[in-house]
Amino acid sequence: MAMERHIDKFARYLEIEKNASRHTINSYRIDLKEFSAFLKSADLESVDYLTIRRFLAHLKERNLTARSTARKLSSLRSFFRFLIKDGYLKTNPTDAVSSPKQEKSLPKFLTEVDVNALIEAPDTSRLLGLRDHAMLETLYSTGIRISELTGLRQEDIDFIGGMIKVFGKGKKERLLPIGDRALKAIRNYLKKRGSDIRAVFLNKNKKPIGPRGFRKALDKYVVKASLKEHISPHVLRHSFATHLLNRGADLRSVQELLGHVNLSTTQIYTHLTTEKLKSVYEKAHPRA
Repeated sequence: MAMERHIDKFARYLEIEKNASRHTINSYRIDLKEFSAFLKSADLESVDYLTIRRFLAHLKERNLTARSTARKLSSLRSFFRFLIKDGYLKTNPTDAVSSPKQEKSLPKFLTEVDVNALIEAPDTSRLLGLRDHAMLETLYSTGIRISELTGLRQEDIDFIGGMIKVFGKGKKERLLPIGDRALKAIRNYLKKRGSDIRAVFLNKNKKPIGPRGFRKALDKYVVKASLKEHISPHVLRHSFATHLLNRGADLRSVQELLGHVNLSTTQIYTHLTTEKLKSVYEKAHPRA
């Protein structure tokens, strides 16, 4: 089918020219195949503003969130821009369509007490417990994404200088500081692990652990630490940023640590420090 060929060509463009990650490319594929299924046998040349509007109405009928709908529309925008650049189309039918208004949701984060309880939950007398303890320490110490954590290699860690090298979105490389506790936890794990595989964190089959494998282990520790809500690895990243800002770190530095391209992405964490500001105000203002 013509649509599938264009999607494949677009995927190669994202990989080669845009240096997009596999996860990003797969997300685009899923969104575009959904749009292709909606079109059925209709040609791309016949897609217009009304077609896009009908597709958005179709998504709304499925009770998709505004955030998910906006992401799918963004995928279509990029796809049609590519088709114009490739000379296949002359106009972009998504240009006249505005993105659905989204509610701003604040990131979920843990208190410092809860973070400590979670990090101490693994049984470090066992190899997998040592691994999970080291992974939790590293996530909270550096604020890296779970994909960056599972992709960590031994040569990416500078144990003397206290730095790690990670490859983030768009395969962009950045250097980050890492705390002594995390380094000690990694050292203890690697010493007991004893394998010459360059990946730092391995599963029980001695292969690099994936994000899904770690999420499964994390669910167990959330229960063990008696945390009430579901916790994803990303919550530790949110906690990292929130706790830094609460303790006086400036927004630009946190932006660099998180690997955010735009400061506006990082600014959402400033809303989370409101309780601290309120506490300071009540203690310091004579008429609070």
